[in-house]
Amino acid sequence: MLPMKQTIRKNILMLREQLSPDTRAAYSAAICGRLLQLPEYRQSDTVLGYMNFGAEFASELWAMQVLAEGKRLVLPKVNHHTNRLDLYLVEDMESQLAAGLWGIREPITEYCERLDKLNEVEFALLPGVAFTRNGARLGYGKGFYDRLLAQMTQRPALVAAAFALQIVEQIPQEATDIKVEWIITEQETITCSALR
Repeated sequence: MLPMKQTIRKNILMLREQLSPDTRAAYSAAICGRLLQLPEYRQSDTVLGYMNFGAEFASELWAMQVLAEGKRLVLPKVNHHTNRLDLYLVEDMESQLAAGLWGIREPITEYCERLDKLNEVEFALLPGVAFTRNGARLGYGKGFYDRLLAQMTQRPALVAAAFALQIVEQIPQEATDIKVEWIITEQETITCSALR
C-alpha cells in the first residue's frame, strides 16, 4: 500500500510543481471564488483553514476572505509533544502567524486564543496531495488531520481545495483515513458524499 501512495504523491507533487506561478494564481483565484459560494461555508461561523506552502492551492487568499467576512478563522499548529494539531483562533494573519514546521506559517501561541472546543468548527478546509472523486484523500503522510478529525464528536463539513490535476482514479485507503465531502477545483465543485 505504501509504495503506491508514495508513487501517487511523487507524481502529483511533480505535476503541481510544473504549473507556472501565473497559472497557479489563476487556478487558486477560481477555487477561492467557488469555496466562498459553497452553501456549507456560507452557513458556518467557525471555519478551519490552513496556510499553504510550496505549489499548493493558495489557501491564504481564502483565509483572508474568511476574516473579511467576519467569520472565526481557526488555523492549526503542530504540537511536537503530542504529535497532533492544536487549533488557534486567528484574527490578524500579519501579526499572529510565523513560519513553523517546513516553513508553513502557523499561529504564534502567545498571540492567539487556543480553540479547545473542537466541535465549534463547522467547516474544515483540508490540505492534501491527491484526491479521488469519491472523497478519498492522500495527505503528506503524517496523519495529522485524520487524528484531529477523529477527536471531533461532531464532524464539520469536510472540504478540499485542489487543482484538477490532483484528482486521481484511486488511492489506497486505511481504516483511519477520513474522506472529504466536497472537492473544489478550478473547473468544478465535486460532491463526494453522494458517491459513497
